[in-house]
Order: sequence, then structure tokens, then C-alpha cells
Amino acid sequence: MPEMSRRDLLAATAAGGLVIPLAQPARGQAKPAEIKIGVATFLSGPASVFGVPGRNAFELFIDRINRAGGIAGVPVRMIVIDEAPGVDHLVGEIRRLVQSERVDALLTAISSGSCLACAPLNEELRTPTLLWDCATQRIFEERQYQYVARSQGNATPEVLAALLYTLKQKPDFRTLAVVNQDYAWGRDSWEIWKTAMDVLKPGVRVVAELFPRFGATDFSTEITRLQALRPDIVFSTSWGGELDTFIRQSAERRLFERSTFVLPLAESSLERVGRTLPAGVIIGARGDHWYLHPTAKDTPAMKEFVAEYRQKYNQVPIYPTFHAQQAVSALKTAYEKAIAANNGNWPDAARLAAAFKGLEFPTLTSGTMRIREDGQGLEPQLMGTSLHHDSVPHAVMTDMIIFPPELVTTPAGQRSVDWLKTLKPEMLSQVPAAVPFSA
Repeated sequence: MPEMSRRDLLAATAAGGLVIPLAQPARGQAKPAEIKIGVATFLSGPASVFGVPGRNAFELFIDRINRAGGIAGVPVRMIVIDEAPGVDHLVGEIRRLVQSERVDALLTAISSGSCLACAPLNEELRTPTLLWDCATQRIFEERQYQYVARSQGNATPEVLAALLYTLKQKPDFRTLAVVNQDYAWGRDSWEIWKTAMDVLKPGVRVVAELFPRFGATDFSTEITRLQALRPDIVFSTSWGGELDTFIRQSAERRLFERSTFVLPLAESSLERVGRTLPAGVIIGARGDHWYLHPTAKDTPAMKEFVAEYRQKYNQVPIYPTFHAQQAVSALKTAYEKAIAANNGNWPDAARLAAAFKGLEFPTLTSGTMRIREDGQGLEPQLMGTSLHHDSVPHAVMTDMIIFPPELVTTPAGQRSVDWLKTLKPEMLSQVPAAVPFSA
């Protein structure tokens, strides 16, 4: 006998004068033996200098959770996939994680192109997902999601903070060139900067828009152009191994002596490039993430993390490690919130995903972070200027400013480009004061 539909059941009971209560949806499901988490990051290629530290931090923080008894008594197991082979490969791997491995949640990914492809897929698969590191602002501005949220900021606050810092520290620049990777992040971040700059400092002449291919290893053509043009500002949101190479090749040809570089993602390169990066470069940390954070570096939580990470991996933690911490912290807090809201019962996927909205969770730098109802995380932004200090073998940041997320984040329900066009130069008066580096 075929199963009776809800409509047929209502019609039959009404016709018979009977009132039969319909079954209520299950309040929860059985507590699992483990929580399986799928993580996408770069494990190979030039971006692995960025992705492997993220993987390392996931391992560290998940190990901590398991040593403390798991999440609500359930141990966590991480399954890592490599983002490097490309979007088509990643899409296939995510389907495998969900359909074959039966992961309970996904933490994806680093590349903005990856997230633009995977967010709709993860929604289709109805798998609770935290975008742990990708920056494209388009995710929540172009579509609403039930199962997808972001546990960090996006391109708009990261780039706008860099522009505001530049306007405060170097207000007299007149010419500018951009050197960005030729894919979603590079194009989007330039659009954000250019749109805001045209409003906050109209009249700046853009002398070159250079977009080397993603994965490039030789920037001699771009550097030759920059040497000839001598722009006041060189803006680049390149990252990972490509940024390291661009810094080294620019230093070899003394380009830093001719222009002020603005590198919003350079915090992750400081240790790797050492003192090749000269003083006077404007640096961002993609959030307020730095192991020598001006207010958090001496907190017990930060000191414990830095010491443990250094001992285990022989490196200082860089901003992907902080983004990994935020994702793990958000996921754990969401489980606890969903269980509490479900009368102590284990939550299904929909209830876990619902817990992301409005979630507040602990971080290592800002203390707590919040995810808005639209799924976007609200993250402070740390900017500074490079300095050489005898106590540290690589460049550090000084004249640091931490931008509050409310100042630099597009309001919910608006598109970044539209919002940026409404900015007023007076917003510079809201920028906090800079603080010097302290060893």
C-alpha cells in the first residue's frame, strides 16, 4: 500500500469526522559515536605555505577538544582534502565527503573561487558549512543560505581597512598601481579598493592595472612596468607563495625604495621573507590576527597557543591558523547552542546550521566574535606598518590600528560596491589611534 500523503490524511480524517494528531517532527537524533568534519585547504602548490598552517591549527584545536572529552562528550574526527587541484576536483571531493564519508559538517575553503563554487553545493547537500578562510564578499550578498555561514570577515572590511589606514598614514598619494592575482579574489578586492578610493580620495590616478595569472612565479614584467611608472602606491592583495615571490623579486630590484607598498595579506609572509621585507610597508592581517597582537599577545590563551604551535610545527602561527581556530570554536559553540535549544537532544543538520545565525564564540585575539543573521562573521581588522626590531628576526608591525567591524563591514542586505559609494571622507575621523610596536 503506498504511503498516504499529508494532504490525503487530512482529507480522510476530516471526511470521517475524526481528528488524528499528526506525528511531530523528531526533536533530535541519537548521539553519534563521533563527529566527522570535512576540511578543505591547500596541501600542495604555492598556496600550501598558507593552507598547511591552517591544517596544522585545525589538528591542534581539534586535539584539544578531544583531550577535553569532545563536543558534548562526542570525539571529533577531521578529514582533510586538498584544494590545490582546482574547483572541479574540490566539488567532487566535497560530494564524496558528504555522500560516502557522511561528514556532519564542512569547513571550506581558502580560495574565493572555491567558496563561490562550494557554497551553493553545500547548500544543495544540506550540510552545515562554515567558510573558514575565503574572502569573497559575494557569497552572502548575492544569495541567502540556510546551511552556510562564515566564521571570519570578508574582502570588504579587509580592503577598506587597508585603504583607510593608507589615507591616515600616507594621505598625499596621487598615483597608484595594482598588482593582483587574476581570479575572483584579485578582481573583487581591486573593485572594492577602487570604488572606495574614488569616494574617499577622488582624483587619484591609476597608472597600471596588472593581473598576473594565479600561480605565477615570475613578476619581472610587472616589476619593470612599476619601475618605469614609479607610482606613489603599489597595492596588492596577493597572498601565499606568490606574495613571497613578489616581495623578494621587488626587493631585488629595489622597488620598495620607489613606492609605498600596501599589502593587506602580508602578515602571513613576515616570517618566511624575513628582513627582505623592508621597513615602511603597509601590512594587513586579514582580521586582527598576529602572534604579536598589540593587546592579546600576552594573554594566557595566546601565549599557550603560540608556544604549543611553535613547539609542534617549528613556526610562528600566521593568520590562517587564527581563522582555523575561529572555525573550530564557532562549530563547537554552535553544537552546544543547538543542543541546548533542542532540550539537550542531539541536533540534526538543520538545527546545527540554524545555530550559526547570531552565534557568538570565543577567539584568541578579539575575545569574542559574532556571526550575523545573514551568515556573515564580524571580524576586526588589524593594519600596521613594517618595522625592523632587534628582538625579532623578521619585520614586525608598528603604528598598528585595529578597525572595529562595524566601521568597515557592509551592512546586512546591501551589496558592498553600492554601500562603498555612500561613504564620506568624514569616516576617517572614526578611525582609532595608532599604537607603536612593543616587544
